[in-house]
Amino acid sequence: MNTLANIVAFLLALVLSISIHEFAHALVAELQGDPTARYMGRLTLNPTAHFDPLGAIMILVSAFSGFGFGWGKPVPVNPRNLRSGPRVGMGIVAAAGPLSNVLLAVLFAIPFRLNLHLPGLLGSLFHTVIWVNIGLAIFNLIPLFPLDGYSVLRGILATIRAAWAYRWTDILDNLQAQGPILLFLFIAVDQFLPFNVLDLPRLFLYRLIMGF
Repeated sequence: MNTLANIVAFLLALVLSISIHEFAHALVAELQGDPTARYMGRLTLNPTAHFDPLGAIMILVSAFSGFGFGWGKPVPVNPRNLRSGPRVGMGIVAAAGPLSNVLLAVLFAIPFRLNLHLPGLLGSLFHTVIWVNIGLAIFNLIPLFPLDGYSVLRGILATIRAAWAYRWTDILDNLQAQGPILLFLFIAVDQFLPFNVLDLPRLFLYRLIMGF
């Protein structure tokens, strides 16, 4: 059973990670030439600006279940304002979220890489932040709408001038409306498998960051 300290650490890690994630989207959109997020007050690290009611409920549920799931309010972006073009630009903006989580995990792993001693609760919090950020990065790179991986993959395909790339772009576009349903099915089915599908890349990235 989760202790109160573990639950609090998990909640703090998720709130921090999601705030950084959404801020990264807003910042890169701004750098790409779209001020929409700034006008909407989203170019901030303030967690309340990125608060999504349903996502917050999922954060609370996951804190007690250990599943590690939740999200913030999507950052508004006008693709037509992006310097790299709508598809490539949106791919870059989308990639900023998972990348920010990886960078945050790397930052919090520095004390462990340097073999510095962290007191019990502080060490547990740092470790939780690392694990949560790796999980968010991997999960958000699933190429299903509305996750970041969908826009990242479309952005990559937009840079490839080949018939197969166009075909895959059409497939992704046609599946966009079914994306949330497919994502829900993926999560539901994954719970009944003898292993978590995302565990392998999550463990690989964790060991890479921690230097194991």
